[in-house]
Amino acid sequence: MTETTPPTRCGFVALIGAPNAGKSTLINQLVGTKVSIVSRKVQTTRSLVRGIALQGDSQIIFVDTPGIFAPKRRLDRAMVTSAWGGAGDADVIALLVDARRGLDEETRAIVEKLPELKHPKMLILNKIDTVESEKLLKLAQEFNNILPFAETFMISALRGYGVPRLLEVLGHAVAPGPWLYPEDQVSVAPLRGLAAEITREKIFERLHDELPYQSTVETDSWKEQKDGSVRVEQTVYVMRDAHKKIIIGEGGRMLKSIGTAARSEICEIAETKVHLFLFVKVRENWADDPERYREMGLEFPKT
Repeated sequence: MTETTPPTRCGFVALIGAPNAGKSTLINQLVGTKVSIVSRKVQTTRSLVRGIALQGDSQIIFVDTPGIFAPKRRLDRAMVTSAWGGAGDADVIALLVDARRGLDEETRAIVEKLPELKHPKMLILNKIDTVESEKLLKLAQEFNNILPFAETFMISALRGYGVPRLLEVLGHAVAPGPWLYPEDQVSVAPLRGLAAEITREKIFERLHDELPYQSTVETDSWKEQKDGSVRVEQTVYVMRDAHKKIIIGEGGRMLKSIGTAARSEICEIAETKVHLFLFVKVRENWADDPERYREMGLEFPKT
């Protein structure tokens, strides 16, 4: 009797939710390494970030979408369109909810739109370590009364509570099929793209509300050196000269601090020594420049 190889499974799972629900933190926890940046600033994730996790014989490609909210500007509209597009293309849709905020206006709008998507849907209540059990059970019932979910999970993405079970269930939820990526690959995004996002994260960490979220970072060059190190040049685009001065800081100290922190993390991910050079440029209308949207992996809204 010949031994047969167990069939593999593979599929896409879209994580959707309101801004700051914890999607980036969860995807990093599921994948086991950093593939998406995290900050307390809303709309930190702008494009579809894909992380890859293995669970037994299953390969799960997670799509970390931008937070869904009521768009007011062109960039906002591009991000929300990207989020719903990522959900529509996935095999499984997982709605992540900040349990502290519950069924607020933003999340209710998402739930009411979900029936338009004909995919299995799962509910994930996050940050359960900050909410009483009785409230969690009531909240889960409230969501399922509006839309019956295939599964409901209660987790803490930050602490990892409940995440192994979530990964196990999602591993069974994706369809039988061959893996799309090598076993050791954890992200679909190129390193230069993730490097730009890491630098943007470090800017937000240090400047918080001093800098509007309409700033972006692009990796202009990624060159391998003869000694095996990498020379990386990045440009930070801002919309006002005052914002440029904030990022550079007195005597260049803020920019140096941002660069040091970003370089350390990029080194860890690239697994080699990195020489990072940062430049700051003012582009008042960058949020209306189609090229900037292409760099972020977003479709440029015509209006």
